[in-house]
Order: sequence, then C-alpha cells, then structure tokens
Amino acid sequence: MYVERVTNQHSVSCILLRESFREGGKVRKRTIANLTDWPEHVVEGLQRLLRGESVGGNLEESFETTATRPHGHVAAALGTFEKLGLHRVLDSRRSRERDLAAAMIVARILEPGSKLATARGLGDATQMSTLCEQLDIQNATEKDLYAAMDWLRARQDRIERELAAKHLADGCVVLYDLSSTYFEGRMCPLAKLGHNRDGKRGKLQINFGLLCSADGVPVAVEVFKGNTGDPTTVKSQVVRLRDRFGLKRFILVGDRGMITDARIREDLRGTEGIDWITCLRTQQIKDLVAQGSIQLGLFDERDLAEIQSPDFPNERLIACRNPQLAEERARKRSELLAATEAELAKVAAATQRKKNPLKGKDKIGLRVGKVQGKYKVAKHFHLEISETSFTFSRRTENIAAESSLDGIYVVRTSVPAATMVAEDAVATYKSLSRVERAFRCTKTVDLKVRPIHHYLPERVRAHVLICMLAYYVEWHMRHALAPLLFDDEHKDEAEALRESVVAKAQRSPQAKKKDKTKRNSDGEPVQSFRDLLKMLRGVAKNRIQPRLKGAKPFDKVTVPSPLQQRALDLLGVTP
Repeated sequence: MYVERVTNQHSVSCILLRESFREGGKVRKRTIANLTDWPEHVVEGLQRLLRGESVGGNLEESFETTATRPHGHVAAALGTFEKLGLHRVLDSRRSRERDLAAAMIVARILEPGSKLATARGLGDATQMSTLCEQLDIQNATEKDLYAAMDWLRARQDRIERELAAKHLADGCVVLYDLSSTYFEGRMCPLAKLGHNRDGKRGKLQINFGLLCSADGVPVAVEVFKGNTGDPTTVKSQVVRLRDRFGLKRFILVGDRGMITDARIREDLRGTEGIDWITCLRTQQIKDLVAQGSIQLGLFDERDLAEIQSPDFPNERLIACRNPQLAEERARKRSELLAATEAELAKVAAATQRKKNPLKGKDKIGLRVGKVQGKYKVAKHFHLEISETSFTFSRRTENIAAESSLDGIYVVRTSVPAATMVAEDAVATYKSLSRVERAFRCTKTVDLKVRPIHHYLPERVRAHVLICMLAYYVEWHMRHALAPLLFDDEHKDEAEALRESVVAKAQRSPQAKKKDKTKRNSDGEPVQSFRDLLKMLRGVAKNRIQPRLKGAKPFDKVTVPSPLQQRALDLLGVTP
C-alpha cells in the first residue's frame, strides 16, 4: 500500500490510499480509501508507517483490525446476480425494495434460512457477511423484508416475461414439471393435504410448477394448492406461454402424469403452434403389447423403434428398451418380493403360535395391510385370510408378465418427423431430468425452499419466486464454475461416447477422472458447489484502524488464494 496525491485542475486535489496488484501480466492499482479529509500530519504519519519508518512503535503495532466480514462468497453470488442483469430485471430503477429483494435472493444462495434469520444476518450488529454494506441496506428488519416480498410478488409477471424473452423463442422446447413442499402451520389457504413427494405424511403442502428452457434455465414458477393434480396445471402454463410470453409455436415436454389423454384432448390437440412430448403409462404399454403394436422382438437388434397404433391417431410412438433399467427394475422387484414374503411369513407364524395366537379376519387383515402398504407389491401375491389362519403365495404369471416389460417405455409426441427425428424426441423427453435437478437443488441442500412458515398466500408465492430466482443465479454460477466442481463440463463428449440415446447417460472421461482424483486437468482440487462457497468466505473485508490520532478507519480485502482467485475469474467478478 502507498499514499498517492492526485492533482486535479478544476477541483480540490485528492489524497488516496492505494495498492498495486498484478492482473494478466500487467501491474494495476486500486483505491482503498480516500484520505483527503485527514489532517496533514496524520497522512504524513501513515506514509511513514507504510515505508516502515518508526512513529512510536513497529509497523504491526501501528494498525488494528477492528472487524472482519466474510466477503468472497458475496462477491461471487452478488457479482453474478448483477452480471446477469437480474437487478434491472427486478426493476429498472434502484430502490430500497429492489436492494432488499436482491439481498433475499443472494442470501438464499449463501445461507438459506427464514426471513428472521436473513434479517439478523443483515443487521449492523450481527453482520454475517458484507452483503448488507454491498447493497447499502443497513438497519433492515424482518418487516422490511416482508414488505420487499410484497413488492417483488407484484412484479412477478414482468420479471418472468423478461426471463422468457431472454431464454425462450418461437419453436423452442419448454420443460415443465410439478413438485410439492411441506408447510409448518395450518393457516395458509394454499396449504392442503395432497400427494406428498417429501415423505412427510400428514403435513399440509403446496404444489409449485416450474417452466424451464431446454437447457434447464428456470423462467417462471407458479404456486398451486397442495391438493391440485398435476394434469390440471397444464392449461395455465399453455396460457402463460402463449398469451403472456407471446410464443406462437413451442414444444411442451411433460411426464406421463402431467400430459395425459384428457389434457391432450382438451388443452393441446388442435391448437395451432403447440406440440408436445410425453410418455405412455404402464397400462397403455400393456395394451399396445396385447394388440401386437409392440413386439418384444423389436428390441433384439435395436433399443428404439417407431410404432403406430389406431389408439393414437396422428401421433408418433417411439418404443424404447433400456437393458440397464430392466436389470435395475428386476433387482428391485426381487428384493421387494423377498422382503414382503419375509414379513407375511411373520404374520402367518403369528396365527399359528401356541401362546396368544393372532385371530380374527380384521386383526390379521390389518397386519397384512401394513406389509402391503410398506412394500407396495401386493398385486403379486395371492392372499387367503380366515378367522384363524393366513396363507399367501406368489402370482407367478403376474410377475412374469410385468417382468417382460422391464426397461420398456414409449415416448408419445405430436412433433413431426421432419421437425424432430426419433432419437432427438427421446433425448428431449429425457431432458426433463434438468427440471428434476432444479427441484432437488431448490428443495434440499442448496436453497431449502422447505419448510414454509408463511401463511399469507401472496407471501408464499413470493417466497417460491425468490427461490426460483436464486436457482436462476446458481444455475449460471454452476455453469461458470464447472471446472472447479464435480459437475461435468464436457457433456457433449459424453454424449458422443454414448452407444444410444436410450442407454443410461454417462459422464465424460474428464469428469470420471475428476471423480477419482478429486482434481481437474489443471491439478486444481474440485469440490461441491456448497463447499466452494465456503472456501470463498475466506476472502474477507477487514476494517483497519491506524493507531494515529485523528486517523479514520479504512477497509482492506484480503488477497485471494490462487484457488479463490480462479473461482472469481471463472465467474468474471472481482472481490
């Protein structure tokens, strides 16, 4: 560090505390503090200190660090947020509400928690990072954050239109899926009992649907009541894509529980410009086998074949068989059957024991029902229950019939072959895994949308929107940081090595090497996204107080380590 006096022709000269650094082989300098209003004798004393001269003590004793705030992870996340122009997407004009909304989005990436925890982290006395001062939102309270949530929710429609304009275009592929998350409390009108995907039986929940681009970039989210069925949400997404986003042509991709016969008939078929890709249900596949439309001999030489059926006029059916998936399903079925038999045998033994035997159809049936509910393969067993006994046996014909379809699935689409060949249609359907990845990231270790404690419907919607925007930022961060993560940045090479689009996706040789050595091709250590953020916390902003009478404190950012600097360079941000 050094003191530099800058002479200005048309204004007062400045006295600046600066430091030199090397960037790209060039020596550059940056300003740390403006010392213009310092007394002259204090400036001279600081200059002597920086030269190592004595002013009544050694150099180390002449400065005191009065505060340290983690900064590098804030620079990474907030820098990416601003680099993406997301602050202007929220609102073209800066305001306290916009800054508070930005703080909640970035805080969801850095340290997900309740709004109370976020407010405490932004407080002057409890600052957990430099996020508060970077956005200049001192003294933010929990009520301020709630008001900012209401402000953000009112702008959701415009925000999503801008994201859609950036990532969607006429003729594009749009991925759509639905998930749920559970509630704490019973006051919110949106919270209902429904199909629980979180394993939280008896918990109220909401459903939320996510629209993503073909790459998996989220562009819109909608919250539904917890008892809303997946198919009933399709129509609102079609309206959103056509009317609000202005897409005249698009291909909607959804799973077999989403895009059903009823939805195709009522919402999709006959509407100009809309095509879809989905998959047939198991019973529909069985019917095709019974009709002879699917012959198992089709898969002797190929794992993919286009077929036709009068049950699906003017549609393409692409039958696929994945041997690895077939093996996995056979293994799982065998384990479930064995586990069910073991438990049923215990019930049968209980009816025959000499001391206090299990009796009564109702009591025996209750015990059997618990076993059936646990393993869910009751259809493969023949059960006989009497007042004093219980016997069971496997339905071998049922098991054999189901086993013959292991690994087989049928992609159903209205997209013409001239627009998309069969292999591309299958690959596009399988790209729904990108939405599933978004749900995993949003719901579990990274962003933790659950559990929800809000009870006002609009606050719940704002909370889910914040999590979606946080994932939008994280998606771009992960893409940029891929060389330092376990993520595979050579997916195109992995696809080229894949035997078939039906086969299980493989990681590239470079990614496999990273998994094994825990280092990338440059010898740098790789880690998870969460651990990389923890590493960046080591870049701190320190408040330095010179021990000179009249000297004012200034901030100094620690010099990043080579690995920290590499991460910041990949993101294109500076600390």
